[in-house]
Amino acid sequence: MLRILARISIGMTLIALFSAPAEATPNCLKDHQPYKLAGDTIGWSMTIVPGADCIQGLRWSTMQIYSVSVSEQPKSGELVLVGPGFRYFAKPDFAGTDSFTLVVVGKNRHDKGSSTVQITVSRQSNSFAVSSAGKYADKESSAAGLTR
Repeated sequence: MLRILARISIGMTLIALFSAPAEATPNCLKDHQPYKLAGDTIGWSMTIVPGADCIQGLRWSTMQIYSVSVSEQPKSGELVLVGPGFRYFAKPDFAGTDSFTLVVVGKNRHDKGSSTVQITVSRQSNSFAVSSAGKYADKESSAAGLTR
């Protein structure tokens, strides 16, 4: 009987944890092109508000990712690898630009290989800010308590 109650308690806890609504990060990468896992190097651009974060997956439709590693850490933010992707956290005082480099190893269709992804991060213009709900709002709307 004690085991059953423990399992029910664990189940209820898991349901409560996973029932919270998920919010997606706004698309912070601009015009990112796919890499080929063929020894190629590709550059991506990211814009972000200071203090915000960006989650980005690295898998394309015909790829299987074996590993992702960081070959150059960012200097004005924090980078965390999350499965076949990453999460970049900009420092609250972020200004100017930042960069980091990832190495992706895997298989594209039938060919195994690797790619280097160089990501340049720049501060998003001050005309937009991220509200606590994760939605973009311009300064006038924010002052009036409105979001878009």
